Amino acid sequence: MQSTGHDAATLALGALGWVLADQDRAERLLALTGLTPDALRAGLGNGVMLGAVLDFLASHEPDLLAAAAALGVEPAELVSARKRL
Repeated sequence: MQSTGHDAATLALGALGWVLADQDRAERLLALTGLTPDALRAGLGNGVMLGAVLDFLASHEPDLLAAAAALGVEPAELVSARKRL
């Protein structure tokens, strides 16, 4: 998968799935962003909520690098997706 030109919302949704796959990481997302499970579900199509997920990853480089590797993109593509949301 090449990183150039990926849809920002699609990348953010993939990143959210990656975050939620680990309970500790998911709990940290909720604690740091103030989001609730209901807000996550309701905001799946909302650029602000998806941007919060990408901000969460960008603020912790180990997670950013791991998420990018899992999604098959460069870390910069996740950061760029945040700017495009």
